[in-house]
Amino acid sequence: MRKISVAVAVIFLFLSNGYCEDRNDITSIRSSKATSAKDLYLDLMKKSLTNWIYGASENPPMNPQARLERHDQPPIAMTCIGIKRLDNLQFCVENVLSRKIPGDLIECGAWRGGATIFMRAILKAYNVNDRKVYVADSFEGCPKPDLKKYPQDKGMDLYQQDYMFCPIEKTETNFKAFGLLDAQVIFLKGWFKDTLPKAPIRQLAVLRIDADLYESKMDSLANLYPKLSVGGYVIVDDYGCYDACKMAVQDYRKANGINDEIKKIDWTGIYWQKTK
Repeated sequence: MRKISVAVAVIFLFLSNGYCEDRNDITSIRSSKATSAKDLYLDLMKKSLTNWIYGASENPPMNPQARLERHDQPPIAMTCIGIKRLDNLQFCVENVLSRKIPGDLIECGAWRGGATIFMRAILKAYNVNDRKVYVADSFEGCPKPDLKKYPQDKGMDLYQQDYMFCPIEKTETNFKAFGLLDAQVIFLKGWFKDTLPKAPIRQLAVLRIDADLYESKMDSLANLYPKLSVGGYVIVDDYGCYDACKMAVQDYRKANGINDEIKKIDWTGIYWQKTK
């Protein structure tokens, strides 16, 4: 079975690399270096979750560079964060596994589940059975800004965008499509202000936050950052896209004396490693 899986992955990578017009893009480079069964599987997962496989059939056809750095809104992909941010997620998870940093994994703002599906796939690839993946989302779209409490969210009317809505049943189905919906996947349905304070999470190794509002980012950091192990990673989406998001991160870091170096992933994604 393993030989068959590797063979299928090799064939796929050969065909999909032929699709890329730019032979110097990060996906071609990464695929050319993928030699182990784990690498082949995880590269295949990234291309599946971003719909890189069938991108040429989208209407309009996928722009590879845009999908690489998430400059588009994929109509049917299970994640819209792009290849570079999935590469970063893989690095962070593999790093905490190799260094035995204790804790589970979570994404706050899971949408169709792509990033959390990838987290579970990484655990599966490394045969890790003692860590959970938490999928935190309202599954009702973005919240309406509470401007009395959080004036920083003025103009953040993402709750009006139907694109942001994905029901929990659809996200569960996406997990099932990859055979990755099991007891290690825990859904936290509801607004972060309600679910995160009482979430059954004792310790985290990777905290990924894809919540766009100041309120949502602050709820995620305030409730979960104290549970992040030293040596673990915080990943923040939309830091370079929305001022409200950037302000929340900066305000939380300042209030809690966090000076760990912020590293850039792409035009809007950042991360840092907790050192103390």
